[in-house]
Amino acid sequence: MESTTQTTISNEVEIVGTIKSKGSVRIDGKLDGELQVTGDATVGKTAVIKGNIQGNSVIVEGSINGNITAQDKIDMKSSARVNGDIRSKRLAVEDGVTFVGKSEVNPSGAAMPSGSPTPSASSSSPPPAGDAKGGDKPGMPPRK
Repeated sequence: MESTTQTTISNEVEIVGTIKSKGSVRIDGKLDGELQVTGDATVGKTAVIKGNIQGNSVIVEGSINGNITAQDKIDMKSSARVNGDIRSKRLAVEDGVTFVGKSEVNPSGAAMPSGSPTPSASSSSPPPAGDAKGGDKPGMPPRK
């Protein structure tokens, strides 16, 4: 199991600037800036963040005015207020969440089937360009 080290920023703390951590971070205070963690980020109920968040998994209970990008999962609890775009492989949203923005879930497309409309459109392109019967090209006699 990975290290369980977690940095906690209490509700009495206000930070202006970027927080970077190789571990997990829990914020219960105020942050005016970005949060960049390689571990998990937890935004507590009393937290107010004005800036973007990046992490492995992000749990939101407080207020965020910025974009959230998670490598794995974003979990928005009922008390969450998010004004910004979110992007992750997985998303959980409880009843009562306020969310204003765009969401992109599973942006890598790794788990998506490859039979999407894009390959179909490209497979329909070759027949007009390379007609197997011939004769449709100017200056070419029909094949018999």
